[in-house]
Amino acid sequence: MSRIELIPTKVGDLFVEVVGSGPPVLLWHSMLVDRTQWKRMADSLAGGRTLVLVDGPGHGRSGAPPAGYTLEDCADAAGEVLTALGVDAVDWLGSAWGGHVGLVFAARHPRRCLSVVTVATPVAPLETAERVQTRVLAGVYGALGPVRPLADGVADALLTRRSKRTDPEGRRIVRDAFVRAGRVGMHRSMHAMMLRRPDIGGLLPTLTAPVLVIAGSDDRMWPPEVAARSAATVPRGCCAVVDGAHRLPALERPEAVLTHVRAFWARIGSVSSAN
Repeated sequence: MSRIELIPTKVGDLFVEVVGSGPPVLLWHSMLVDRTQWKRMADSLAGGRTLVLVDGPGHGRSGAPPAGYTLEDCADAAGEVLTALGVDAVDWLGSAWGGHVGLVFAARHPRRCLSVVTVATPVAPLETAERVQTRVLAGVYGALGPVRPLADGVADALLTRRSKRTDPEGRRIVRDAFVRAGRVGMHRSMHAMMLRRPDIGGLLPTLTAPVLVIAGSDDRMWPPEVAARSAATVPRGCCAVVDGAHRLPALERPEAVLTHVRAFWARIGSVSSAN
């Protein structure tokens, strides 16, 4: 059984699904998709954890955020979600955007963050070519909305070539999530969370929580060697690589991601590591 909540926060009403039983873990997805990104991992994880699955502001079934909202606002909103659910502290599992929010959450709310796993989460801002592509995406989306060619382009950009050829369900999950979002909120999020994404590398040496940085072997935006260097700056940091994955390892290679996450929880003494 799942429990559904629509929780008011400083970044708007956030849609939250709670499933499973055991120690809580908060899952925050990548940009342009929603909590369905985790569907291939959720059943396995929920056997030993309580999953707090959040639709980020402007995504999924969540409301539109204010214009110009920040990662700090998202991290504080996550705290509001936990308070509303009566949860004191969580392990964090975040993909890309969700990893950014998790790292900021760990810095701003250290007593509420037991550990952080980031998946395909570059800590630097977009580079010039990526910024140009994102401006085009935001411009077309603002003018036309999630038209089919644009949704297909988003799915193609987030998945490996192999997944595009052999995993129509995965492509459909990405495309449907992009189309499902509210237009105003998604457009604001593209500007606030992509084009204005800050460099958060300076936070890493300040973190007290254990951090696992996961990179996809085929991710040119966040290649494994760069991920490893960033993880080395975290006092209790480590790095793992998922072969055959690009921007969405949790969707393309869920079992591999689960293996790394569980091994990490075991190393840090998580009470749920045996599940």
